[in-house]
Amino acid sequence: MHNVALSLIELGAVFFGLGLLGRLAWKIGISPIPLYLVGGLAFGHGGVLPLDGIEGFTELSAELGVVLLLLLLGLEYSAAELVTGLRRSWSAGLIDLVLNALPGAVVALMLGWGPIGALVMAGVTYISSSGIVAKVLGDLGRLGNRETPVILSVLVFEDLAMAVYLPILTALLAGVSFVGGLTTVGIALVTVTVVLVVALRFGRFVSALVDSPEPEVFLLRVLGAALLVAGVASQLQVSAAVGAFLLGIAISGSTAENATRLLEPLRDLFAAVFFVVFGLNTDPKAIPPVLGVAIALALVTTATKMLTGWFAAKLQGIARLGRLRAGAALVARGEFSIVIAGLAVASGAVDQGLAPLATAYVLLMAVFGPVAARVVEPMARWAWSLRQRRLAGAES
Repeated sequence: MHNVALSLIELGAVFFGLGLLGRLAWKIGISPIPLYLVGGLAFGHGGVLPLDGIEGFTELSAELGVVLLLLLLGLEYSAAELVTGLRRSWSAGLIDLVLNALPGAVVALMLGWGPIGALVMAGVTYISSSGIVAKVLGDLGRLGNRETPVILSVLVFEDLAMAVYLPILTALLAGVSFVGGLTTVGIALVTVTVVLVVALRFGRFVSALVDSPEPEVFLLRVLGAALLVAGVASQLQVSAAVGAFLLGIAISGSTAENATRLLEPLRDLFAAVFFVVFGLNTDPKAIPPVLGVAIALALVTTATKMLTGWFAAKLQGIARLGRLRAGAALVARGEFSIVIAGLAVASGAVDQGLAPLATAYVLLMAVFGPVAARVVEPMARWAWSLRQRRLAGAES
């Protein structure tokens, strides 16, 4: 069969299969990310039916998926909201960083993956999935709950931490010297600061630059600007993803809302391809040896995220049930954990066992998170009711 025809057939089968998996995921009430990863595992190296004709398209599409994921994340926040969120949640954010980055780093060191492997796994276990968290809160009707601003503040802190973490990680993975690494960190910090200042004072000019009443022109401007900024950021070793995120922050108001509406379908498409590509590059036979470690890590980091949410909500004077809901909402890991692992694996600077461990871990956490958010309240009410009955029985 002609190469082009074969590529089109394989690509069509992938897209159609993703549509079926996505529909199944929303029907059973979980994020589609685990199913996309499983689909990639099934049709990648060592899978049931390897696909060999679409590598060029999927590699570039996966990069575009990362850029769009971070761009739309930036569009969700204005610079003022980021600064306010940082002031409100810095103490909880630091607790979150220590509690949830440490387990991943310890596991990597125990497995002999060295400092770089430890830094990668620290990021994988640290950051919650903003996409899954937002979807769960919306599905459960909790967007108006008192603990929701606390959850969002923690997520904002994590996103800002990523803006510093990703350039550092990129530099280390590229083998940059100590002096070069310090330079990269300095560039990252200066860039983040400059963007926040520009967004606070001149955000309306950035928005006006990409805005247009014609949807087609508007889409081309926003997407073109995102790719240009991502490319320049990558050249400066600040990370293409961070560049896209910072551009999203700089766009505000109705322009940001319109951009989100136009770009969401593209983001969902290319992000799905990104997760599939990560699965395609992971040998499913490598997962069983690390599954026990992944389960242990999932259990530990579920508990640490619960503690994070409890502490953050307690600082705001929220009652116990709200604290439990906040903790459970933060449990899910997903897209950004895979982004971090993908950057590390693509660089070749980490142990090859990291990809299957990250895959297994995200598969578990992307399922644990929505389930925990749904069951924590009824379980807490049941436990409270049982305790009340026992106390009443003891008194009688």
